Amino acid sequence: MVLYEELCNILGEEKVLIDEPMSRHTTFQVGGPADYFVIPGSPKEIKELIVSLKHKNIPYYILGNGSNLLVGDKGYRGVIIYLYKNLNRIRTEGSHIHAQAGALLSKIAAEALDKSLTGFEFASGIPGTMGGAVMMNAGAYGGEMSHVLESTTILTQEGEIKTLSVDELELGYRTSIIAKNDYVVLEAVVGLTPGNADEIRALMEELKQRRVTKQPLEYPSAGSTFKRPEGYFAGKLIDDAGLRGFRVGNAQVSTKHCGFVINLGGATAKEIVDLMNHVIDQVEADSGVRLNPEVKRIGEF
Repeated sequence: MVLYEELCNILGEEKVLIDEPMSRHTTFQVGGPADYFVIPGSPKEIKELIVSLKHKNIPYYILGNGSNLLVGDKGYRGVIIYLYKNLNRIRTEGSHIHAQAGALLSKIAAEALDKSLTGFEFASGIPGTMGGAVMMNAGAYGGEMSHVLESTTILTQEGEIKTLSVDELELGYRTSIIAKNDYVVLEAVVGLTPGNADEIRALMEELKQRRVTKQPLEYPSAGSTFKRPEGYFAGKLIDDAGLRGFRVGNAQVSTKHCGFVINLGGATAKEIVDLMNHVIDQVEADSGVRLNPEVKRIGEF
């Protein structure tokens, strides 16, 4: 329990949990226990944590609200660093919104609406946090983070805190220098445009209705399960391969939108992985296109 004591020394005992079920912290609602689950309260604590863990070669994973994550049934051997609970502050300066890594995109969009700032409507229904959105260059309905990001404050693997401009982030389709270099997002700044609150609200409502109509929001999932292959749509390829509604246990290809793998209730991580692998193989056999998962996997399966 030496590690437990060291984590408590850095954070305080109330911020360190042992054998925490990861099913409580992912939108898929699956995943076994994490050895340690810690809840830092400041960038300083994150830095101290990561420097300590790297020095000891202890695996760690930075968690937002777990919306693009699949954790193995046997859990995670290491330390989950949970940013969503405490590092979620949002503030506005003119037409710029500063948001910590754990701030929900929906809350940032609500702040933009409150201040009559347009440009962030596309992200209002993405079930993720600022940290994950920057790392993956999240996008929807023709918008993406690269269109609005101005700068991001990150922690390097060496424990150095740096601010990177949007050009330095090397944002691409669901990737960035943050993902490539294993940086940790601490905060980001988005630049928006003054607009009309009624028009902003109307667009957010329109996008919400499109999501409700076309996506299986009534079931646990990790959103779009596969990356969009160039020149194709993953959902259509899956449908064309005859996989709409295909099940492995309680994991299913959604009948509402084939690009989503859903948890019908009580699905295991193994069932979800087996289903994803079957979909990848069948789509390749049917169309010659090999799908790549968008969902990140961690832990022991």
